[in-house]
Amino acid sequence: MAIRTPSRPLRGISAVVALLAIGAAGCSEASDAIDSAKDGAKKVARQRSVFSLDLGDCYNPNNKGEGEEVLVEIVPCDEAHAGQVVGEFKVDDAAKYPGDEAISAVADERCPVEAAKLAPDTWALPKGVAVFYYTPTQESWATGDRAVTCTYTKESGTFTGALNAKLKPEQTSFLKGSNGVYDALWANQSEKDYVEDDLKGYKAQAKAVAAALDAHLAGLKGIEGTEVGKLREQLTKTAEQWKKAANAADADAFYIAYDPAFTGIDPNKTVAARKELGLATTVPADEAEVWAG
Repeated sequence: MAIRTPSRPLRGISAVVALLAIGAAGCSEASDAIDSAKDGAKKVARQRSVFSLDLGDCYNPNNKGEGEEVLVEIVPCDEAHAGQVVGEFKVDDAAKYPGDEAISAVADERCPVEAAKLAPDTWALPKGVAVFYYTPTQESWATGDRAVTCTYTKESGTFTGALNAKLKPEQTSFLKGSNGVYDALWANQSEKDYVEDDLKGYKAQAKAVAAALDAHLAGLKGIEGTEVGKLREQLTKTAEQWKKAANAADADAFYIAYDPAFTGIDPNKTVAARKELGLATTVPADEAEVWAG
């Protein structure tokens, strides 16, 4: 992931170099050089310290998002860009620098949560966009830097448009409940591959998912629509299967309940309700792959 650095930027170099090249060019070449110089000057004018990124900013990294970052180019969100700031929090519970791995572990846990606040519908994300973050370095930590900046960034290429689309109350309610179900599923995933090796852990996961489904169903009660009603009925049955799994006496009983429970939260089953609510309807490739298997 990209990281911050307290190094001081050298401003204006790109524009100066471009302008110096104009004098030796012919008319056509001079015109191209002038356009290039203008583009260079615009890019320089848009440079901002990575320390001063604000929530919602759309930007282009200067080093392709790898290694240390000093400056990024802030651009209007309706122009092509590689990333958008979707959250920020401070690591303030450590007296001394905890190390790159420790900070990254915190960012891995917190940034998806922060990102979901600004852009809760992950189905609507442009292809190839994922959570990235800027974290303090040991040097910047010594100067008081504690902020982790969370972004949605495209690993290659760019996208256009802001990710923080305005949502209707019923859309927000649906996404909050739906996201909560999958968060509960993956956050409580056992490290063991087989239920027999960690029945307690798998039952705890089932209990968490069942609780998340109950919360989701409570939110769906206030939403009208034929397809939403069908989904509510289906998820009610699914919640019962997760509760059976949570109370399974042994691995065999768990498997019997788990199969329909897991199938019941297949994201493909939510497409019709999402369409009715005006939300994105294409299941992200990584999610589709999980249920296809």
